[in-house]
Amino acid sequence: MKTIGHFIDGKRVAGKSDRTKDIFNPNTGEVQAKVSMATPSELDAAVKTAAEAQVKWAATNPQKRSRILFKFKELVEAEMDELASMLSSEHGKVIADSRGDVIRGVDVIEFACGVPHGQKGEHTYGAGPEIDVYSMRKPLGVVAGITPFNFPAMIPMWMFGMAISTGNAFILKPSEKDPSVPMRLAELFIEAGGPVGLLQCINGDKEIVDAICDNETIQAVSFVGSSDIAQYVYARATANGKRAQCMGGAKNHGILMPDANMEQAVKDILGAAYGSAGERCMALPVVVPVGEGTAEKFLEHMLPAIEAMKVGVSEDAEANYGPVVTAAHRDSIEADITKAVEEGATLLVDGRNFKLQGYEDGFFIGPSLLDNVTPDMETYKDEIFGPVLQIVRADTFEEALKLPSEHQYGNGVAIFTQNGRAAREFADRVEVGMVGINVPIPVPVAYHSFGGWKRSAFGDANQYGMEGLRFYTKVKTVTQRWPEPEVNDDNAFVIPTF
Repeated sequence: MKTIGHFIDGKRVAGKSDRTKDIFNPNTGEVQAKVSMATPSELDAAVKTAAEAQVKWAATNPQKRSRILFKFKELVEAEMDELASMLSSEHGKVIADSRGDVIRGVDVIEFACGVPHGQKGEHTYGAGPEIDVYSMRKPLGVVAGITPFNFPAMIPMWMFGMAISTGNAFILKPSEKDPSVPMRLAELFIEAGGPVGLLQCINGDKEIVDAICDNETIQAVSFVGSSDIAQYVYARATANGKRAQCMGGAKNHGILMPDANMEQAVKDILGAAYGSAGERCMALPVVVPVGEGTAEKFLEHMLPAIEAMKVGVSEDAEANYGPVVTAAHRDSIEADITKAVEEGATLLVDGRNFKLQGYEDGFFIGPSLLDNVTPDMETYKDEIFGPVLQIVRADTFEEALKLPSEHQYGNGVAIFTQNGRAAREFADRVEVGMVGINVPIPVPVAYHSFGGWKRSAFGDANQYGMEGLRFYTKVKTVTQRWPEPEVNDDNAFVIPTF
């Protein structure tokens, strides 16, 4: 049985702890490897070498740092098929989706290659008599990222791409459910010419999360996961004087207007609700048809579309989605479906107890569709994070707008319409951080930034883009003058004015 350790000082090392966790193959249900749970002392040792590497890296000119990231991007792209296969084998998503996971991470690396331009400061010549003022953006030092199981390539690259490009060292704590891709990314960074110790990968659980939040050398923490843990990490990290950006859960709505292109909308919603087995924080698990006629028309198109879907193993090119990540997660999703029925929802398609022939022990669950869901139901309020689509019917545009605006989560939302005025008003008024107009999964491109509102995000800085650059740097402002040799007779006890 293979045991995965950590990536420290530029190489893979065995863990020193006897504690391990199982890594499953979600397609078969078998344990395919174990991963070592690091101790706080192992983290401290990694942070120490990271701090040493960071000093020299911060002094390296930005153009050289960018060239290493360009090479890293090239290596990741060359190894795309291997990375996607490795990702699918531990996560369960189909290969095409795993490739998308890697590609969206590479997009941010590509943006980070141009950070030297964004990191430039400001300059004012002659702000006062013979006085110039200029600013510079300095790296924080050693920073850390805690990433979730559902995007083991994309989200680590979102974080360490921006952190490293701005001159920081990075400690990555990936999910213990699928750590192989993050470990390989750390290796590829070394192969690209990155300094030893600058990017380190420490596997662990809550003990290491707490150690990261408490470590005095680590200056900032980036987190993506559930809202409860995001709030916990944010509170603990900031209590220790660190910067923190902590992204939480979601319950994204798709508002379906009567004038929507129904065939296109159904296709988009189908993929957004069930793709990656619903294990996306930007999935679309709630559809809100406006008007009874719209709801009935939607069902007329959606039911046969669900019937035609194929659930299969990760490497089945014809499968729409694969298994969920663990048996425990599958059981949790099925329990939520049962609870929704008990709360009064109408179960139109039941994905429970799904078995794939030849893979009966895999963590598969069929697509489910729940109608007549209401805002007072707990299964509407909470995130299910599986291949379950809920229909909440609305009579008017105002009623539909109110649903995502008043929900505890505010990550993403979409509206499907051909009315530009309605779309513009919706985008302006909805209380959600990321909005799609006829776009079901509105994840911003790399040169914008990713971030939700309300319980979907804790902290005031978004991921990647210029927001990410600002998060991983601090501003230093210099006011200088070069006076003539004669003595200045100004009163030095009075605050200077220009």
